[in-house]
Amino acid sequence: MTESTVILVLVIVTALAFDFTNGFHDTANAMATSIATGALRPKVAVTLSGLLNLAGAFLSVEVALTVTNSVVKIQDTSGAPRAALLGDGGSALLLIILAGLVGGIVWNLLTWLLGLPSSSSHALFGGLVGATIAGLGWTGVNWNGDGTKLDGLVGKVLLPAVMSPVVAGVVAACGTWLIYRITRGVAQRFTDNGFRWGQIGSASLVSLAHGTNDAQKTMGVITLALIAAGEWTDTTNIPFWVKAACAVAIAFGTYLGGWRIIRTVGKGLVEIAPPQGMAAESGSAAVILASSHLGFALSTTHVATGSILGSGVGRPGALVRWAVAGRMVAAWLLTLPAAAVTGGAMWWIGHLIGGLAGAAVIVAVLVLLAGYVYQRSRRTPVDHTNVNDEWGAVPRPAASAH
Repeated sequence: MTESTVILVLVIVTALAFDFTNGFHDTANAMATSIATGALRPKVAVTLSGLLNLAGAFLSVEVALTVTNSVVKIQDTSGAPRAALLGDGGSALLLIILAGLVGGIVWNLLTWLLGLPSSSSHALFGGLVGATIAGLGWTGVNWNGDGTKLDGLVGKVLLPAVMSPVVAGVVAACGTWLIYRITRGVAQRFTDNGFRWGQIGSASLVSLAHGTNDAQKTMGVITLALIAAGEWTDTTNIPFWVKAACAVAIAFGTYLGGWRIIRTVGKGLVEIAPPQGMAAESGSAAVILASSHLGFALSTTHVATGSILGSGVGRPGALVRWAVAGRMVAAWLLTLPAAAVTGGAMWWIGHLIGGLAGAAVIVAVLVLLAGYVYQRSRRTPVDHTNVNDEWGAVPRPAASAH
């Protein structure tokens, strides 16, 4: 087995680890409101979400192809790796991808520890961009596609990042206002019970949509690594085994549940009622599915959070915790640059050591950081037993933490 093949295996394993963190980091996007309103029991919610993420991962490849072709330039127009960078069998390119993945995972773990619903997608793209700039320079990033249309990083990632929470928020606000307008005069016990059933359907649709968008990002990264190693040249397709592996990884992460973030999204932003929950989830699903069809690698976290805030705005008299929302927006603004700096730093560490040893050191650093974050999380554990404790109160001791 050659050195580049071993590094390729490390990249694939690390990519699946990122996919796993993406799953538990983003469970809140689909299920936080259903858990908060009591429409679904916590463990039932994450199990349902995991199964639907698994199914959704097979429904489309447009976002995966965006990641493969529209973020960094490691291949030429034929789809083959850039010849000038293949002197070491592709190891230099693989090191860039590995470093970028580590940058994304580290940010995911840090924000999970803090209970902040930041974007896993932007953490991934930030890590890849930072490692690419460190390894190939600014021209290694596909900023604006071919220059004739916005199909590069700007058009496919950055613009959707700005627009998607606004669009989702407006859709959810209008939907919430309309729901309360239509049901005016109906006893709350009837509306709440009815909309709890509706939430099950809308939350399920968000989970399915999440699989069509976020699972594909890791598919695109692994395909990018296969191209870098010279093992794949078709830039219009994704190997089936890559689809299956990524679907399973994100589904398992979703099933474990990122309870800290579920608590923040479900209890910390808005005092949410079932009608609001259904409106927020329906708005999120519509925006995510439309974006997946168009190949926009947007942040499902931004969409879901925008929808929840919109549902608070659309309900007269609803309590919206804008201070919590402000901290989340600050985390959103930091995600891309912070992950980019981490990805770039990981590339420099690997590059200075060189070869397989450098790649192994990067992975070792990741393992050590992950272990540290997990140990810190055990000091204030949150799981399905205390995720719905009132916001502002110290959560009751949990039986376990994920």
